[in-house]
Amino acid sequence: MGSQNGKDLLLKVDLDGQGVFETLAGLRATRLSFNTETVDVTSLESTGGWRELLGGSGVKSAALSGSGVFRDADTDERARQIFFDGEVPEFQVILPDFGTVEGPFQITAIEYAGNYDGEATYEMSMASAGALTFTPL
Repeated sequence: MGSQNGKDLLLKVDLDGQGVFETLAGLRATRLSFNTETVDVTSLESTGGWRELLGGSGVKSAALSGSGVFRDADTDERARQIFFDGEVPEFQVILPDFGTVEGPFQITAIEYAGNYDGEATYEMSMASAGALTFTPL
C-alpha cells in the first residue's frame, strides 16, 4: 500500500439520525486514535518479575479530533447543536485505502479562533460513546 493523501481522511456525521452521513465541511486536518486500558495481573509468581497483562480485557476507546474552516452552514450548525445538546450521534471516519470506522461519538470540545486578516477556524475533539465497527475496503 502506497502513501495516501491526507485530505482523503474524512469525518462524517449523521445529520438527521436516519443514517444520512455528510462530511463535516471545512476540515483541514483530522486524527483518529484507538486506546485500551490494561489490566495488570502481575504477581509474585510472574516469570522473572515481568509485568503480566490480562489479554482481551480493559476499556476500549477512540478519540477523534479535527480542525478547519467554516464552509457549510448545515454541517457547522449540526456540530454546534450536537455539542450544546450533549447528543451522541453516529459518526463515520473514512480511512483512505483502509476502511470505515463508524459509531457514536460525543463532541467534548469546540474551539473557535481567527485573526483579523484571516479566516475563522475551529477545532473539535470527540470521544467514543459506544461500540465502534470497522468495515474494510
